Amino acid sequence: MSTRSVPSTGEDPVRPMTREEKKVIFASSLGTVFEWYDFYLYGALATIIGAQFFSQFPKATADIFALLAFAAGFLVRPFGALVFGRLGDLVGRKYTFLVTILIMGLSTFVVGLLPGYNQIGVAAPIILIAARLLQGLALGGEYGGAATYVAEHAPHGRRGFYTSWIQTTATLGLFLSLIVILFSRTIIGEAAFAAWGWRIPFLVSVVLLGISLWIRLQLNESPAFLKMKEEGTHSKAPLKEAFGTWSNAKIALLALFGLTMGQGVVWYTGQFYALFFMQSILKVDGYTANLLIAWSLVLGTGFFVFFGWLSDKIGRKPIIMAGCLIAAVCYFPLFQALTTAANPALEKALDTVKVEVVADPANCGKLFNPVGTRVFTAPCDTARDFLAKNSIRYSTTEAAAGSPVQITINGQAFPAFDPAGAADPKAARADWDKATLAALQAAGYPKAADPGIVKMTNPFDLNGQVLAVIGLLFILVLFVTMVYGPIAAALVELFPTRIRYTSMSLPYHIGNGWFGGLLPATAFAMVAQTGDIYFGLWYPIIFAGICFVIGMLFLSETKDRDIYADD
Repeated sequence: MSTRSVPSTGEDPVRPMTREEKKVIFASSLGTVFEWYDFYLYGALATIIGAQFFSQFPKATADIFALLAFAAGFLVRPFGALVFGRLGDLVGRKYTFLVTILIMGLSTFVVGLLPGYNQIGVAAPIILIAARLLQGLALGGEYGGAATYVAEHAPHGRRGFYTSWIQTTATLGLFLSLIVILFSRTIIGEAAFAAWGWRIPFLVSVVLLGISLWIRLQLNESPAFLKMKEEGTHSKAPLKEAFGTWSNAKIALLALFGLTMGQGVVWYTGQFYALFFMQSILKVDGYTANLLIAWSLVLGTGFFVFFGWLSDKIGRKPIIMAGCLIAAVCYFPLFQALTTAANPALEKALDTVKVEVVADPANCGKLFNPVGTRVFTAPCDTARDFLAKNSIRYSTTEAAAGSPVQITINGQAFPAFDPAGAADPKAARADWDKATLAALQAAGYPKAADPGIVKMTNPFDLNGQVLAVIGLLFILVLFVTMVYGPIAAALVELFPTRIRYTSMSLPYHIGNGWFGGLLPATAFAMVAQTGDIYFGLWYPIIFAGICFVIGMLFLSETKDRDIYADD
């Protein structure tokens, strides 16, 4: 199945883009930006959507269901890759990603119009989840089509540069969704936005859909696909050929474990986990956290193109592997520096306030709770869960069998909450939470509204503390651009034309949708289990490290391959 290597002629790399090539890149990239915009809207508004469509449940449960619906979009992405990848290899790249963008745009528009639970009952969350599944399926087919289409139009020696424009789309889509949401909230106010204004960003997508369809309808089919069809060498069964034959399936597995797995965890750590870490652990308000991420994306997005261009010079493999390795080595010091810059009082408390949960190990369970559905009732578990949710670093100390559970704060003991015997357990728990939090704050932990926590009042409120945080986030985004900028070219070059769309889409979406998409929830569950706010970083570090080892040992360089040749 391999594609042969050919020497670079030295002619194509230096000529300017033709008008048609610019049109191909612009149309493919713009449409993919809009698809990512649609996909990210739900994640950014999950809490508000939970109140609208899962209002029959308590707020905490509604939030959990909303996040699970968000995760569903990630989980089905590989299935979309199979469905639309097969279609793309059978009928063509152009028509397949016309279908994917139509499905994505209409699904998003439906969410904007969909009545809530109070209006149509249980049909509302069912339709919402169905729309999310369709979005995930469509996104699973979009990326492979756009990357393949651009690569097959690119001249030899410039595929990294051309496809790197596609790599900016996920970041630009996230950025666009954040900007539209912030603009809508500012114009109509928080109360109106929560009530009905959240629909505006979803409804705007129909305009973006119209623009994308109009542009893409003007494109021609990929020359590589047309050549293959004319010669009669296209695959009659792309799925069987791509994954039912070991010689091809082996390459797909190497693409997953030696490229996209590491790229996925680095990508989600640098953008999503950093955002959630600031909000959930460092207690940075949502408005400020979104602006900080937006600024880091503005500064970093151009490096997708830079590293794509550089990969045409020195190769895809060294840049992607270096990105995985450097990220794995730097995550701990970078996130520690982020804590120091964004919430210095918390950083000081982590070092100076000693908190222990003293309990009989037999009465302590596991706190691993990535989907947030478990309810803890044992005093040991409720105490640790409370500390984790309030960003308190703690350790667990063994006590004698049958001993009551205690929390010690700098040696001073406090009984853990035990609902047994409480006339009103809910009120008693609220009182315990308040008293324990007050004791922790008296010992040195900052309040949620501590004036030392980084805060922005407008997008250009760029004081020294803000700039320090943006600088650290920019470094995290830089790692993202290293692994993501050259990845499309590398994947395209691994597989022959006849099964390229199918073969590259599946490992990409497993690496990003599963390994990457499940990272935030899993990492926070690891934090809760251990009491260490940085412990969740082991998730991306381990997977990026595994990817580095497999990629270095088993993957060859692809930049000089002739993607038109199917041996």
